[in-house]
Amino acid sequence: MKRITSNTIGIQQGSRVLFSDFADGGVMWTGQGARESRHVVTFKEPFTEAPTVMASISMWDIDHKHTSRADITAENITETGFHLVFRTWGDTRVARVRADWIAMGSAASEDDWQLY
Repeated sequence: MKRITSNTIGIQQGSRVLFSDFADGGVMWTGQGARESRHVVTFKEPFTEAPTVMASISMWDIDHKHTSRADITAENITETGFHLVFRTWGDTRVARVRADWIAMGSAASEDDWQLY
C-alpha cells in the first residue's frame, strides 16, 4: 500500500492518441511479433514524490480477423512525468489507440515550509 504523508493530494489526468498506423501503413498495423509505442508524458505541475499512475485504453481500432493482444502501462514514473507504453505481439493488427491516464499523489501546498 502506498501511504501519502502530505496533507495535499494532487490529481492530474490526460488523454492521448498514441498512434494511427492504418493511415500510413505503420508497424502496429503491418508488423508482426513484439511491437511497442512509447510516449513521454510531462505533468503540468510536479508532484512532491512519484505519484501512482493508472493508464487505460479509451479507444482502439483493431482488425477483427486476428487475435486481439494489448498491454498498456505507465513506466518510469517520477515526480515530473512518466512513459505511457502500449505493446502488442503476434499477428495482432492495431490501426489506432487512444489512452487515458490519471495520476494521484502528494502535491506541494502553499502551507508547506521550506527549511534551508
